[in-house]
Amino acid sequence: MKKLGLGLMIAALACTGVCAEEGGPKMPPLKVCMLSGSAEYLSDESLGEFKPWLEARYNVACTLLYGKDSSDSMPGIEALDATDVMFVFMRRIKLAPDPLAHVKKHCQAGKPVVGLRTASHAFQTWLEFDKEVLGGNYVGHYGTGPITEVTLAEKARDHPILAGVKPFTTAYSLYKNTGAAADIELLATGVIPGHTEPLAWARVHGGGRVFYTSLGGPDDFKNESFRRLVVNAIFWTAKRSVEAKP
Repeated sequence: MKKLGLGLMIAALACTGVCAEEGGPKMPPLKVCMLSGSAEYLSDESLGEFKPWLEARYNVACTLLYGKDSSDSMPGIEALDATDVMFVFMRRIKLAPDPLAHVKKHCQAGKPVVGLRTASHAFQTWLEFDKEVLGGNYVGHYGTGPITEVTLAEKARDHPILAGVKPFTTAYSLYKNTGAAADIELLATGVIPGHTEPLAWARVHGGGRVFYTSLGGPDDFKNESFRRLVVNAIFWTAKRSVEAKP
C-alpha cells in the first residue's frame, strides 16, 4: 500500500509538471483603464466595442471611463490608482487639478501607458504630456484626402508589438510628428504623397513602458492589423506576453 501511495504521489506530481508546461502559470487579468473623450474620432463608440472584444479574447479586465471634449472632469478616474495600463484616447480635456493628479501619479510612478491618436493632445491642462510621456511632437496634421500607407520600420520587424502586424492603409489624416523624442523606437511610419511621418513607436518614461500611435479612427478599429498592434502594445507595456484566452 505504501508503495502504491508513493507511486500515485509521483504520478500526480508528474502530471502537475506537464500541466504547468502545457498551460503555463495562470496570471491575474491585466487591468486596463481606458480614458475615452475624443468625440471627433468617436472614441466612445470605438472603445465601447473594443473593450468587450478585447476581454473576450485576452486575459484582461478593462475599466472604460468617459469624458467630453473641453470638460474638466472624468467620473471614476480614481480607478487609475489601481490599474496596470493607462489607455488614453481623449482630445483636449481640461481636467481640473484633482482628477489630473491621478493621471500624473500613474505616469510619474513609471506605470504603462498606451496612447491613441488624439492622446498627443489629450490634456489641455497638461500639454507637456505629449513630449514628456509619449515622446511625440504633435504639430497638427495634413489635410484629409490622401490615403496613408502604414509602413513597418525595417529595424523593428522583430519587436513584439509588431508580431502578426502587416502593412495596411488608413483613410484618416496623417499627423505631423517630425521631431519626436530621440529615444523613441520607431515601429511604423505613415506615408502620403510627398510626406513621411512617425506613426507608431515605443519608449520608456520614468522606467515605465510607453506606446503611442496616431492611428485610431473608427475604421482603424475594424482592421485586424491595427487591433493586433494595439493588443500587442497593451501587453508589451505591462512587460507581459500576449495572453489569449482558450
